[in-house]
Amino acid sequence: MNILGKGTKLYSIFKMKCPQCQEGDFFVSKPYDLKRAGDVHKKCAQCGLKYSKEPGFYYGAMYVSYGLGVALFVTLWVSFNLFFVDFNIWAQIAVICFASIVLAPYFYALSKIIWAHLFISVQKESDQNTDNLN
Repeated sequence: MNILGKGTKLYSIFKMKCPQCQEGDFFVSKPYDLKRAGDVHKKCAQCGLKYSKEPGFYYGAMYVSYGLGVALFVTLWVSFNLFFVDFNIWAQIAVICFASIVLAPYFYALSKIIWAHLFISVQKESDQNTDNLN
């Protein structure tokens, strides 16, 4: 089984597709379209899933975003200290700050879709076929 293949949560997270049917787009635009960054469609164009379960549903995505930021910081810091021992501490801080700023829109979108996946399960092909028959 392919870990990033269709039918897995990782597929729809990284492709930013509907958590249920994995066909429709989750976001209105790409993460780096800063005017509409993080804007989520009201519902899926393919299966009709309502993306926002309640008002303020995506506030919890802040915790996911925090975790992604910490993971980035730790990864870069450990990498610097293992592979670039002579790298100046201020240069490390500058690179970490730069990476955090550049990746912020992507992490913002990624945190929202990860948060949605915590509460919406992937619908299997067989389930989609039986829903279409009813």
